[in-house]
Amino acid sequence: MLYPGERDSGGCAISGMMSESGLPFPGDAIIRSIAVMRERSSGLGGGFVGYGIYPEHASLYAFHLILDHGAAEEAARAFLEANCAIVREEPIPTRPLPEISRRPILRRWFLGLKPELRERYYDETEEDIVVRLVMHINREIDGAFVMSSGKNMGIFKGVGYPEDIGRFFMLEDYRAHTWLAHGRFPTNTTSWWGGAHPFGLLDWAVVHNGEISSYMVNRRYLENFGYHCTLHTDTEVICYLCDLLMRKHALPVEVASRVLAPPFWTSIERLPAGEKEEARTLRMVYAGALLNGPFSIVVGHSRGLIGLNDRTKLRPMTAARSGDMLYLASEESAIQAVCPSPDRVWRPRAGEPVIGVTRMPDA
Repeated sequence: MLYPGERDSGGCAISGMMSESGLPFPGDAIIRSIAVMRERSSGLGGGFVGYGIYPEHASLYAFHLILDHGAAEEAARAFLEANCAIVREEPIPTRPLPEISRRPILRRWFLGLKPELRERYYDETEEDIVVRLVMHINREIDGAFVMSSGKNMGIFKGVGYPEDIGRFFMLEDYRAHTWLAHGRFPTNTTSWWGGAHPFGLLDWAVVHNGEISSYMVNRRYLENFGYHCTLHTDTEVICYLCDLLMRKHALPVEVASRVLAPPFWTSIERLPAGEKEEARTLRMVYAGALLNGPFSIVVGHSRGLIGLNDRTKLRPMTAARSGDMLYLASEESAIQAVCPSPDRVWRPRAGEPVIGVTRMPDA
């Protein structure tokens, strides 16, 4: 039982939905879904990500930035102009709401990389160079933080209840084929705009319910590959691990899931010979990427959606399908709010990924 004014620290709400045929739908659906789980939030953080929201700039990277003050805005602009071809820069549209106060500066840039920057890092991919830019802004420019940096997608987050954050950013005006949402209860970290979920890098975005007790091990491991955690929240490591495992190391989703939430050693010893050898190898090669602690996560990317529980399923997750729609949420009620009669509803097993793949109309 909670006393008046007391908040449930075991909370956090996650929701994700996607059209596997790639058909866009407005953001009011994901707002309705996450609003049902208001009691799992605390008003200290909420956020969303939409994929396919910038079709007119689909070939450009869309940088969404949180800026604490004017000097941070000027420094970030100067850095981006020095390294990127800016096609468009503008404030992120918002509406005034009494529920959202003390907001930072929120801006977005649509950009490509300058040829001279690509020549400087000639032995790296374009995506690797973009990661360099994000890491530099987050580490070196005081008061500047990159919310998202992918193509044809964007993260919108802040301090408040998620349904208020959604209305603040006017998400009903955006159309996406995939949406994620989060209502946050900060477990071990302070409440601030950059610390709200989702966490993003390139086209990866992660929402998370739980706590990553292996954070420091994961963080040190990632630093070997050029990733630096600066947002003061454990979930940040999950996003960077997704980029490392599935983009840089090209691991299939199923294999990456067994890295993040592997079987216990005792379970591995009971596997058939071939599976046992693979499981042992993954545990040893990627020991620093294993996630310990209770978690349920939904990972978004430009071509799909991934849901994953920890290996003992200490946080809830419900999945559902209806036609070409895939839904993932902390509670079935969040799915029922937008899809009252799904074709199938199930609870994924511990460590078993739920995988959605977007088949774009032009694919």
